[in-house]
Amino acid sequence: METPPWRDRLRAEDALLEQLEAQAEAARKRRAQALKDGVDELGSVYAVAKRLGLSWTAIAKAIKKYTTA
Repeated sequence: METPPWRDRLRAEDALLEQLEAQAEAARKRRAQALKDGVDELGSVYAVAKRLGLSWTAIAKAIKKYTTA
């Protein structure tokens, strides 16, 4: 079986990267919403951070950057 030309392979890989980037962005938004829901449930960003063993600033930044409300 013959290998496709490099230009075709490059186009295919670029398309795959574009799809993966879109999926990663969607996952970041869903993750931020879950963190926001955790803040609503536990009462503070600090409480969520403590529960997850993460910094409160990382959680606050994710929520701010990837949620709209």
